Amino acid sequence: MVIFDDLEAEQERLQRILNRLDEAQWASPSGAAGWTVADVVLHLAQSEEAVVASTAGISLGAPQGFGATVDEVMDQLVQAERAAPTPVFERWLRARLRAVAALRTADPQQPLSWVEAPLKPATLATTRLAEHWAHGLDITGPLGIDFPDTVRLRHIAWLAHRSLPYAFALTGENPHEVCCELTAPDGATRWTYGSADADSTITGPAGTFCRVAAQRLAPEQSGLHTTGPHGATALHILRTYAA
Repeated sequence: MVIFDDLEAEQERLQRILNRLDEAQWASPSGAAGWTVADVVLHLAQSEEAVVASTAGISLGAPQGFGATVDEVMDQLVQAERAAPTPVFERWLRARLRAVAALRTADPQQPLSWVEAPLKPATLATTRLAEHWAHGLDITGPLGIDFPDTVRLRHIAWLAHRSLPYAFALTGENPHEVCCELTAPDGATRWTYGSADADSTITGPAGTFCRVAAQRLAPEQSGLHTTGPHGATALHILRTYAA
């Protein structure tokens, strides 16, 4: 399936970048507040291990005594298992390979335990691609490393649009139909998510849209264009993750 191939491709890109980092870069602050580059990779390793556990039928849940929110739990897990760059890198390499293999062989119609709700393997793979891409930004941005947008963003844009009903629900609103009309990284191809008949729209570059959804760019600084009664709200609640 394409999503599994694209997840591997995104991970392989990050692996090539991490292979070139020196000790100082691994220890330097990332774009994720309070985390070094090594901490970010540790978090990715822990998350991929959770994927493997889920495919094995283990119900996921926060360890007893950990924080109440997803972000608090993730931060405490990183604090509990911080290590030197080499073992962290090796742990992520093992975990990512096992996770993709497990997702490829899982029953495609059987939802797997995940953070807020069970997800089918293809959708879970999409969330993993989105997280690796977002944390790739966290690693490369502060270090000044090139990290160009790719066609793989189409999966992340799809996930952000698919998550809009959940995002609206978090605000206490009923879901509203919003059409997202995005320009692909090649500058010419158009990606459309949602019905063209929707009375609300978000339009602009896919990379910008995905950065807003990943909480790496403020909506008001994005330059994305909204129309209709719900377009602006949808832009401000975009997300690619549960919280």
